[in-house]
Amino acid sequence: MSRSVLVTGGNRGIGLAVAHAFAEAGDRVALTYRTGEPPQAATRLGCLAVTCDVTDADQVERAYKEVEAAHGPVEVLVANAGITRDRLLMRMADQDFAEVLDTNVMGVFRVVKRAAGEMVEARRGRIVLISSVVGLLGAAGQANYAASKAGLVGFARSVARELGSRGVTCNVVAPGFVETDMTKALNDKQRAAMLSKVPLGRSAQAAEVAAAVRFLASEDAAYISGAVLPVDGGLGMGH
Repeated sequence: MSRSVLVTGGNRGIGLAVAHAFAEAGDRVALTYRTGEPPQAATRLGCLAVTCDVTDADQVERAYKEVEAAHGPVEVLVANAGITRDRLLMRMADQDFAEVLDTNVMGVFRVVKRAAGEMVEARRGRIVLISSVVGLLGAAGQANYAASKAGLVGFARSVARELGSRGVTCNVVAPGFVETDMTKALNDKQRAAMLSKVPLGRSAQAAEVAAAVRFLASEDAAYISGAVLPVDGGLGMGH
């Protein structure tokens, strides 16, 4: 059955792959982007593209109203929007830390809270948060990012406990080294160093992360909630 799906930060990379996976399955998909023109990829996929900066509560509200008017209440939320501000700890400014947490944690809080009301009323819903293996392992130069992505685990498990009795699940996907525009910018030495730590010896494709997200939003995963599903080639095993 076609569902109303919202993917935040869906204009590129993992978010776009997730939007593509749901659209391909016949769902009514909306994706958010922060600035500029609507991404051409959204048009090609038949997705509704909505401007939304998740750090702005008013923009979140406007985005939801636009999505609801076009597709109905959101039944599947994939919270993917996030930023990095990498710095070594001794050089990291307060603003570097605060901006990452505002987007990656507070932004998730805002979009999940807005979706929760309709899901509780409908007594069904799927929420999937995109974290990172860095949130489980830590990474030098990414104390802010790691803290934000680790925070999503506790947030998701709290939401899972609060909303579970209303038929709403909340889970986390923790990708590892994924082929995106950001990782393509690495030089050969940096890439080799990263892959040397991955037991499978390769990076992931964004579509592989999207497949995990789709599974957690499916009926096959109806009894899975509060889980952290790694898609990292074994990089974070044991954490």
